[in-house]
Amino acid sequence: MDTELASWVALSRVPGLGGEGLRRLLQAFGSPATIFSASVASLRQHVKPAVAEAIAQGIDEATLAQLADWLEQPDNDIVTLADTDYPQLLLNISDPPPLLYLKGRRALLNSPGLAIVGSRNATAQGLSNAETFAQSLGAAGLCIISGMAHGIDAAAHRGGLHNQASSIAVIGTGMDKVYPAANRELAHSLAAQGLLVSEFPLGTPPLAANFPRRNRIISGLSLGCLVVEASLQSGSLITARMALEQGREVFAIPGSIHSPQAKGCHHLIKQGAKLVECVQDILDELPALTTSVDSSDQVPAGEEHPLYLYLGFDPVGLDTLSLRSGLTIEALSAILLQLELEGRIVSLPGGLYQRMV
Repeated sequence: MDTELASWVALSRVPGLGGEGLRRLLQAFGSPATIFSASVASLRQHVKPAVAEAIAQGIDEATLAQLADWLEQPDNDIVTLADTDYPQLLLNISDPPPLLYLKGRRALLNSPGLAIVGSRNATAQGLSNAETFAQSLGAAGLCIISGMAHGIDAAAHRGGLHNQASSIAVIGTGMDKVYPAANRELAHSLAAQGLLVSEFPLGTPPLAANFPRRNRIISGLSLGCLVVEASLQSGSLITARMALEQGREVFAIPGSIHSPQAKGCHHLIKQGAKLVECVQDILDELPALTTSVDSSDQVPAGEEHPLYLYLGFDPVGLDTLSLRSGLTIEALSAILLQLELEGRIVSLPGGLYQRMV
């Protein structure tokens, strides 16, 4: 590892310094290596005394040796504010990370992307929407950016990986950690075909405070942010708020008025987010893209089944379906089983059913 990169890494790990303090020092001294050669007295003119003393202690050689070993592994990399391929969109946010740890396709950092976020406890319909929208947006040339959480995030990544535009996961741990562990296979796929990104040093565990910070990078790398499904307490609303603060477009897919997982999206729409029914609704708002998608790339409507007339789009029980359709419970059960096997409907707790398309 060269001296300049080692200095960047060491500065990023100084307790209490933070991104703002680091940028202040860079403005004063010019480079990380120069900062480390400065006197404590001069450093204290720009940062707190304890931070100046920590910088004066120099670079931890054991930490740098561990990082050097990590960088020798295939597709592991670091990009700093001084690099020409540091993401240009990220430079424009109020608190750009001084450096990013990378695993995968570094070139994706500056490709046009869209954030897709939403609930960890997503419905079957929400998961289907996230994956299908991601796949169609990827076909239109957008890299899909999310946070590799359970639910909507994971579904969006799976959809993005179907295309060359691929997918970026911004994680809230060190690059040597996989969180949640259930997404280990997805993380391997992203490392091989897409890109994993983190601002946190190796060894950083999944601390709660890390994830809101991660969200500013998800939105910062993106041209816009699509919220697929979210409760009013969902962390994805934080990402949407950050996207607005960063001047990005915000989109939301509406849902049932009875679903708690739709209330966050409805709140965003009331606040001015664009209501999204199809992929073209998003592409129309992104002037940097000239690609459109034809009807074959839209979220599939599916071939209509007569029972769909009675199912509607909200969860419904057998008794209600029987009253609506005039069919017996036995006849309905046979039809519903066939539709479920075809992936057209999903059975929900409480004996309820809901259309998937």
